[in-house]
Amino acid sequence: MTTSLENPDVPATNKRFVPLENNPEVMSSLLHQLGMSKSIGFHDVYSIDDPELLAFVPRPAYALLLVFPVNERYEKFRSQEDFGKPEYNGSGPEEEVMWFKQTIGNACGLIGLLHGASNGPIKKFIEHGSDLERLLQEATPLNPIQRADLLYESRALESAHQIAAQKGDTAAPSAADYVELHYVCFVKSSDNNLWEMDGRRIGPLKLGHLGPEEDVLSEKALTLSVRSFLKREEQAGGGEIRFSLVALGQSFD
Repeated sequence: MTTSLENPDVPATNKRFVPLENNPEVMSSLLHQLGMSKSIGFHDVYSIDDPELLAFVPRPAYALLLVFPVNERYEKFRSQEDFGKPEYNGSGPEEEVMWFKQTIGNACGLIGLLHGASNGPIKKFIEHGSDLERLLQEATPLNPIQRADLLYESRALESAHQIAAQKGDTAAPSAADYVELHYVCFVKSSDNNLWEMDGRRIGPLKLGHLGPEEDVLSEKALTLSVRSFLKREEQAGGGEIRFSLVALGQSFD
């Protein structure tokens, strides 16, 4: 499989899912159905600068999902940053982060969720014998192309996603619809490195090193991730930037 820098979207003939609503309850429901402990869930992040609003998010935050509309500026930056780099081919238990290539249409929310659930200390909350545990065990020795095939053929994953996609505050769109929103996940590895995980890229991107006590919502992590994205968009003359954030951490219940 080769990666097209000009058009990284999955082929029109590939399987497509009904898009997930950008809603913490919907994403938490899918995560729990797959086998994550209900003590873990997604939470809205209403500000990256206001300490009082950030205080509402349970810490540590194990993963951060940035949701934004794909535009020409982003695609140009993505293409330039990926150009000339070898396609990621990591696998095995020594791999610092587990990365999934997206080959299912409208599944970027699912891929982002899997990236958040399969990297760093969050893995200790996966229930024994669950679909998620089995999926990650099977995925560990595989290279990215084989992993993509594993996700593509997983009936448990497709069934759980289908159920979750029917939930939410708005009517679910059709699987055939084009959805402009894209999900990028930021995780902290066991080696204390911050990674950008995006199934439309050529692999995971290491953004920098964090201290042992710094999570993905720490000042340094936000500067390396979300603030860097917003600054790039602003400098490119993007005007008003539409985006949202959800963090993965301890549930309130």
